Amino acid sequence: MQGQPAHPDQRPGRTGRPGRHPVRVRGHPQPAGGGLMLDDLPGWGDVPTPAGRFRLAPVRLPADLALLTGWMNDPEVDEYWALAGPPAVTERHVRAQLDGDGSSVPCLGLLDGLPMSYWEVYRADLDPLAGHYPASPHDTGVHLLLGPAASRGRGLGAPLLDAVAALILRRRPHCRRVVAEPDVRNRRSVRSFERAGFRAAAELDLPDKRAALMVRDRDSPPA
Repeated sequence: MQGQPAHPDQRPGRTGRPGRHPVRVRGHPQPAGGGLMLDDLPGWGDVPTPAGRFRLAPVRLPADLALLTGWMNDPEVDEYWALAGPPAVTERHVRAQLDGDGSSVPCLGLLDGLPMSYWEVYRADLDPLAGHYPASPHDTGVHLLLGPAASRGRGLGAPLLDAVAALILRRRPHCRRVVAEPDVRNRRSVRSFERAGFRAAAELDLPDKRAALMVRDRDSPPA
């Protein structure tokens, strides 16, 4: 299951296209790395899932670059992320977030301590995506890819999405909903979001795709 970033012409550092300008809250500069903007994401800790203990660990460069580059060059991942190429391509994409305003945090997903997925947790209300749906303050978005091929086809997507959505809503008290925008063609991804308690709220015509707007409200239990 793969879910790619929205607006590759505006999200940070997509290859061959200009990166977006960081969105800043006027008069309130924010630190990068998931500090105030995302309620101290690095300190969220781990959570139990049916597959094991899971946590989000903010990406470190250059330490994590080789791992991420290998995942991005997998054809199944590249179909939706379009970041195949040398390490500089992945580094540009990730560093634009690490050096930004903290509104998007790239993370490794660790299952029982082993890195097996890549996540981007971002302020959807401050993202270009907000121009395509009725965004609410503190809406939080997620992008996900399962890295190793052995992690795919095992039904891991839904329980991990469930765990991350619950973690976001618990750690971000002002956030009322978690959103995502997988390509409508990616039925496996859409089904995983549905099994994790997200509802299909709309279809959006984004610059590079027709997307399913998936929403998990604070009061919506997992399916």
